[in-house]
Amino acid sequence: MRLFAALLRRDLSRLLGSGQGGGAMLPILFFLAVAMIYPFAVGPDAPLLARTGGGVIWIAALLAAILPLDRLIEPDLERGMFDQWALRGISEEWVIAVRVLSHWLSFGPPLMLAALPAGALLGLDGEALLRVELGLLAGTPGLAALGVAVAAITAGLRGGAALAGLLVIPLGVPLLIFGAGSLSTGGQSGIALTGAVSLVLLAVAPFAGGAAVRASRD
Repeated sequence: MRLFAALLRRDLSRLLGSGQGGGAMLPILFFLAVAMIYPFAVGPDAPLLARTGGGVIWIAALLAAILPLDRLIEPDLERGMFDQWALRGISEEWVIAVRVLSHWLSFGPPLMLAALPAGALLGLDGEALLRVELGLLAGTPGLAALGVAVAAITAGLRGGAALAGLLVIPLGVPLLIFGAGSLSTGGQSGIALTGAVSLVLLAVAPFAGGAAVRASRD
């Protein structure tokens, strides 16, 4: 438990630190910027904004989750931190699992808070906003797991950060489809499917990321 707490505290301090490329504020500002710009693009059509606003929030969440990918794995790999952890008997899978949790804590809850003003800007009613929040609660852990796993796979590659972003977008489409689908009538099934995909990603990410880190070290 002490090891878990120490790793989590270290990861959160790095991901939330203002000196690390904007810290946690950059994804949130990007998320809100998309919500503010979209009404100017489609015009002052309130029914159209209300119908499409939830989907726009999900797209913004997916893109915002991509922004910190370059800080998730590669800096520690370059500094030899994974080698030091391995020498101390800490497996790569354990480190990746903690990294997934810290990544989610750094952007998931803040995005859910930012969705409140974003929903107001897009004209979402209370019921639609509640479904968006429940969908984000179910889906953002999957986005965090996917982001960490892809960052581990592309770490050390030339242009790895750009490649990671290109990989996360198509791989995150199922979460986007089910999350946006939860806004339709009877959307509870969409939220359940979003949660199911997240659970699969959370189960796979530590093993896929750990194997990728070991391959990069070798």
